[in-house]
Formats: sequence, C-alpha cells, structure tokens
Amino acid sequence: MTTVVPESDTLTRDALAVLQPTFAGTHRAPDWLLAQLENGMTGVGLFGRNVVSAEQLAELTAHLRQARPDVLVAVDEEGGDVTRLDVHGGSSVPGNHALGSVDDPELTREVAAEIGRRLAACGVNVNWAPSADINSDPENPVIGVRSFGEEPGLVARHTVAYVEGLQSAGVAACVKHFPGHGNTNVDSHHALPRIDIDLTTLHERELEPFRAAIAAGTRCVMSAHILVPALDPDRPGTLSPAVLGDLLRAPVADGGLGFDGLIYTDAIEMQAVAGTYGLEQGCVLAVAAGADALCIGGTPSDEAEVLRLRDALVNAVRSGQLPEERLHQAAERVRALGRWTGTAREHAAVPEASGVGLTAARRAVRISRAEDGPFRPLTEPAHVATLSPAANIAVGEETPWGPGAELTRLLPGTTVSAHAGTDAQRAGSAGLAEEVLAAAGERHLVAVVRDRHRHTWIADTVTELVAARPDTIVVEMGVPHAAPVGATHLATYGAARVCAQAAAEILTGHQPG
Repeated sequence: MTTVVPESDTLTRDALAVLQPTFAGTHRAPDWLLAQLENGMTGVGLFGRNVVSAEQLAELTAHLRQARPDVLVAVDEEGGDVTRLDVHGGSSVPGNHALGSVDDPELTREVAAEIGRRLAACGVNVNWAPSADINSDPENPVIGVRSFGEEPGLVARHTVAYVEGLQSAGVAACVKHFPGHGNTNVDSHHALPRIDIDLTTLHERELEPFRAAIAAGTRCVMSAHILVPALDPDRPGTLSPAVLGDLLRAPVADGGLGFDGLIYTDAIEMQAVAGTYGLEQGCVLAVAAGADALCIGGTPSDEAEVLRLRDALVNAVRSGQLPEERLHQAAERVRALGRWTGTAREHAAVPEASGVGLTAARRAVRISRAEDGPFRPLTEPAHVATLSPAANIAVGEETPWGPGAELTRLLPGTTVSAHAGTDAQRAGSAGLAEEVLAAAGERHLVAVVRDRHRHTWIADTVTELVAARPDTIVVEMGVPHAAPVGATHLATYGAARVCAQAAAEILTGHQPG
C-alpha cells in the first residue's frame, strides 16, 4: 500500500522530486504513480508504449495533471528516426541530419516549433531533444542521423535554432548528450563508451553546440554515460562532479559553461551506469555529481522500484554520502522547471499546423547519377528490397521505415521485401542478392539501406545487386558516408516517413502539389 508522505518530510519529498520514472499504460496512469505525484514526485517520462494517438496522449497527460497540475511530462521526440508521437507510422518531420544537410537554421526553427506545437497540444512540456552531438566518428552506432552533422559551427547554429523553435511553443528543450556522444563507436545503452580526446579538441569541437545552446537559453541539458579521461579518468559524465560541476555548472570565467538550468540524466538504467554501479548507487552518484532529474527510462517502473530509489537517496543523505543541500537543490530545480512550463505555455507563440516537415524532407534529398542525362522516373511497378540493420534502442523496432509503402501507393503493383543481417548470415551476400533478384523479376529494382558504410553485409549485398543489375536504384536513408552506387543514388539523410515520401516522389516523378 502506498504511504502518504507528510508535507513536513522535506527529505523524502526531495528524494521523490528528482525521480522521473516511466510506466506502462495509455489512457490512465497507475494509481501508485498518481499517489507518488501527490507525495512529491514531480515528473514522468513517456515512450512509444504510452502513445496510441494525439487525442489519447492528451487524455493521459490530463489524467496525470489531476494528481499534480505542474507535473513535468517528458518525451524524446527528436523527429526523424527517434519519434514517440509517430512511433507507429514514422515521423512527420525529418531528423537532425536532414536539417543539417539543408543548413537553413530558419527551417530548423520552424520544424522544432512544429514539434513543440504538437507536443504542447498533447500535454507534453519537456522534450529530451535536440541531440547536440557532433557525429565525428562515422562508426557511431547510436547517434548517426540524430546529429546535425560533423562540423561544430553547423551543429551549433542548428542546435540553437531547434532550442528557440521548441521553446517558442512553451516546451522545454533538453540538449543532449553532454559532453558529447558523437565521437564513439560504442552504444551506452549496452556498455560504457570511452572518448579519448584532449581538452582543446573537446572545447573546440564537442562543447561548441552546448555552449551555444546555453547562451540561447535552453532550459535543460542531458548528461551522457560516457567516459572522457581528459575530464575524469574514473567516472562517466553522468556520475562525474568534474563533468557536471567543474565543466557544465562552473562559471565561464572559471573555464566552465555557466549552465544554471536543469540537468537530466540519460536513462539511468542503461548498462553504462547500472551495469557497473547498480541502479540505486548510480542514482546517488548522479545527484551527488550535480544531476537534478533522474530519467528512469527503460522498462516501465513500478512502485517498488521508485520507493527503492527514493530510499536509496534518503539513506545516502543520512549516511553522509549525499549532502542534503545538494539533493534539495536538485529538487528545487525540478520544481522550478515545472513552474516555468506553466508560465511558458501561457505565453507561447504557438504556430498553426503546417506541412513544414515534408517541405524540409524534400529539400534534404540529394541525387547522384552514375550516368549522364536526367533521371527517368519510374512509371511501372518496381520491387523494393529493404536491407535493414538492427535498430539501436533509442530508435526502436516499432517504427516502420523505407519508401516501399509510398511507392506502392504511387505505383500500384510494386512489391516489397525486407531483409535482415540474419538473412545474409544464412545465405551469404551473394545468396541474398540472388533472392532479391528473383523476387524482383523483371521489375525495376530499388535497394533501400541505412548506414551502408557501417554494415558489411549491406555493402556486399548492394555490390552484388548493382553488378547483376546496373540499373539498380539505391536509396540511402542513414548517414550517406559511403560513396554513391547504383544507376541512381538518393540520400535522404534519415528514415522519417516524410523522408520516404520525398524519395518516392522523386523516384516516380511526382510533382508536389
């Protein structure tokens, strides 16, 4: 049974305030969660499992506000590949890499304002976005198209535009993943990435977008579970006083970034933290290091987990491991953000619904030709072969991608086949290519890939297809780092639904109305 926490029990209420759990449910939150919101918990995180429709989500968030009117409701709606609002159909706006490829900050601002409009209409007031990571390692398995690009100045100006657009709609931005998750080939969901760069490079490259976002007024910054020995040889950023205190919080005059807003942790149960320190100790160390809000974002939480983490924080204060004033400071920052969201929503300049997402996706597509002359659009049914790498946890497996559905609509009779790495392991790249060619028959062949440069089986299969069918069209929907191949090569810079639609329009010669 849930115990009611007395108003006078400041320590327990502060411990609850910094916890931001997730839960299972679409139309109603669990009774225990509502009770803990009344007891002092300040916010929750929502994921695709909580979303059926905009109307349903608005109903769910209204239900949460019955327990706590200033509750923080957060999602990671980056747009593009990482979407929660459009988890079942694909995003209506392109992601960061597409926006960075266009390099029109005003367009990025408009896209972010559209995301903010939709979130606000659903009752969401914190967005764990944008990613300010610089994708400096082409082998990065978790950032990729979530980054605006590889050049610090470009990433900085688009991060600022995104923050300004999102917050103009009354939704708090949370710039991530501090101090920069781009220069790694390890996914922190699974292990602890190590970034061996010197302090000069860190300040001139990784930190430039965060510095710009702070100057632009981002309300929140999210820490990364990455080890940067130049800053702290022992603890990952989320647990490091050197990273969160000496660098992010410290005044600019003292070499820091001077951030005084809210610090969220990345999902604290990720293996980079929980696998080494344990969930309870990870929470304690994160708050002690300077974090304010603990995102518990993997599997849905239950009351027992929340109370266990609450008690771990309370006991750490009583044992002297966690200063009580640090916990209270964190709790007050979270409560202050709740107050800001209410005021910001009242004064938001919310735009009208627009088609800016599709406009941006169309502008992002790049076409390369292996032969002279204009591209001849497809006029007859084609065969679309999608070569699908395993999705990282941030993207998830639920969201469909690729232009197959749109091409089928525009060219009735088009067929689609999907192939995974296990297919290549079974048949080999040559064997898989033979299967694709057999399925295609006499139809035009469209090979759809993501991050061909990172997946040998995809690269080898595409090579086999192009050798057998030189007229093969290749659509790259990840980072287009590999050289273009095929008679025609389209790069969409992301796999959002609108990116797929833009590619299909080009392939069929469809003129946007």
